[in-house]
Order: sequence, then structure tokens, then C-alpha cells
Amino acid sequence: MTSRERVEAALRHEEPDRTPFFEYVLLSPLADRFLGRRYAADAGWADAVRDLGWERAVRQNAVDRLDLAERLGHDMLYATPNPLPPTERPPEGRTTHRSAPEPEDPVERVRLRNESAKQADPSPPDDCLRVYVELKEEMRRRGIDLPVLAPAYAHGVWTDVDLMQTMVLAPDVAHEHFDQATRRSLASVERYIALGIDQIGVGGDFAGNRPLISPQAYREFIVPEVRRVARRVHEAGLWAVNASDGNLWSVIEDFLFGCEVDGYLEIDLHAGMDLRKLKAAYGDRITFYGNLDCGNILSFGTPGDVRRHTLECLDAGLGSGGHILCASNAITASVPLGNYLALVGAYREFFGLARP
Repeated sequence: MTSRERVEAALRHEEPDRTPFFEYVLLSPLADRFLGRRYAADAGWADAVRDLGWERAVRQNAVDRLDLAERLGHDMLYATPNPLPPTERPPEGRTTHRSAPEPEDPVERVRLRNESAKQADPSPPDDCLRVYVELKEEMRRRGIDLPVLAPAYAHGVWTDVDLMQTMVLAPDVAHEHFDQATRRSLASVERYIALGIDQIGVGGDFAGNRPLISPQAYREFIVPEVRRVARRVHEAGLWAVNASDGNLWSVIEDFLFGCEVDGYLEIDLHAGMDLRKLKAAYGDRITFYGNLDCGNILSFGTPGDVRRHTLECLDAGLGSGGHILCASNAITASVPLGNYLALVGAYREFFGLARP
């Protein structure tokens, strides 16, 4: 199978020749080590713009993403919109307009955010979508075809204390916030459709060791809005993937079926979201992306621990497609090179593939 065939088989709950493998977020310094150069993204973005100029930096970002995918044997890509071009600083001595002080009332602060959102163009600027054009062109040049997942996350509540208070104190204002979030998310979806993106991430973080809001609030405020986005994604023939860290058991069926999504990303093993249990309950209808524990086992285990964990995760995800191997979230500086190499080696061992 090609990478595209492998990923699409998993999403259709057909048996691929092997479990597809990719990385949700792979950051420096590990990305630098695999590339043999500074990764033109995240911490390395400013250096790339300084050394190459903005246009060439976007191009290099796309090249780096594909080089990483090819070197590590990934079957798909997750790519976020690129930063906008740098803007000129105002001339020296020019005073900036001072806005009125923020109100002390959290509801009023959210109300002001809503008014600002209504007046703003919800569609992402062309310049920040340039990386997707560059990725498509570079894949054509190389003769490869990897599916691309792009984010339209807008419905999270993580760290937004004002919003969570408003959901209790002024539900109408909170509903307006989420309606505007959907407006932005749908605008991104329309741009992704035009760009030929394959999978779209929806939802957003709302849980840690337990949900930050009640199940009732999740069902009332968030589920209907994420469902609106997922339905538009499906109308376009694309895949909708819901994402949130944390323990979601109390709302798992709302998160998966109430939101009408195809996949679940950011499966948080450390918070109690076990792939084997999820697969047994929902594996015939949902594709699970994960759930390698990046914050604990990959970061602080031994290479032997990582190997065993990877083999167990692959075994748990087998049957009727429905599994794409990746970490539960970002591969950051806390993950040693030897541990990530143990992950890749265990994957290749499981399927009898030659070592890279």
C-alpha cells in the first residue's frame, strides 16, 4: 500500500497492510538532529526568516516537514498555518493608542471579545496558508503523496477562566462566544477545502485529569458547535478529527458521536484514556490517533520501556483498521533521541520492516 492508501484504509476501518505512523508535533531539538540542520519551524522560525527571508523560510518549513516524514517513515503530515510576514515597526516617537482598561467583570470581558470577533474577518489570511501550497508542490516534485491534517480548533476552554465563568453566569454570552468560534473554524475549513487538505482537526482542549467543565456544559455549549464544523467537513468529503488532552470518559460518547467525528487525537494515556479499552468499545466507528505517552514514558522511560510501550500500543490498536500510531501530543525537548529511535525501531520490528 502507499501511505495514502494505508491511512485511508485505517479511516474506513479496513485492514491496512500495517498501522499507519506519523507524528502530530515533532519539535526541536529532536527535529534538528534528524534533519542535520536547524528546523525551520517553532524555535527555529525566526532564524529561518532572518537567514532566508519570509518566502524562502515558508518553503524551507515545507521541505523540512517532508524530509522528517521521509526519514522517519511517516505516512501522513500534521501542518499548522505558517506565521505571517514580519511587519515594520512604527517610526520612533510615534505614540500608540491606549485602549480603555478592561472591565473587572469576566462576563463583560467575554462580551467585549465577542463584539471584537463579530467585527473581524474570520477567514485566515492567504499568507499564513502558504505552507500548504508549498507542501503540495514539494510532494509533487518528489513524487510522494502524504495525506495532510490541518487544525481548525476553536472550541477549547483550556486556561480560559473568563469563559468558564461566563458559561455559568451568563450562558447567552458564552453561546455567542462559541458561535463566533464556529464562524472562525468554518472559515478555516473552507480555505482547507480549497487547498486540498485531507483531514481537519476540530474541537479543542477542555480537560486535564478530568473535564474542566461539567458534562452538561460540554453537551450544551460545545458539542453542537463542533458538530456544525464536522458536518461541513463531511459535506466536502473530508475527515473530521476531534482533539483534546485529558480524561474524557465522562463525555466520551458526546465527544465522539455527539460531535459526529471520524477520529480522536491527543489520546491521553497518563490521564486514563486507554487505547485498548477505547478500541474495544468504539473501534468499529472511530479511528484512534495515538496513544504513545509523550509526557511520561517517551520522556522519562528507558529505550526498553519505550520499545515495550510501542509494541503494546500497536497490539492494542489492531483490528478493523481504526488506528494511526503517534504520540499523545508533542515530541518536545524532554524526549531523548534514543527513546524516539526506540519508538521507530519497535514500530519497524512489529511489522518486520528493515531498520532505516
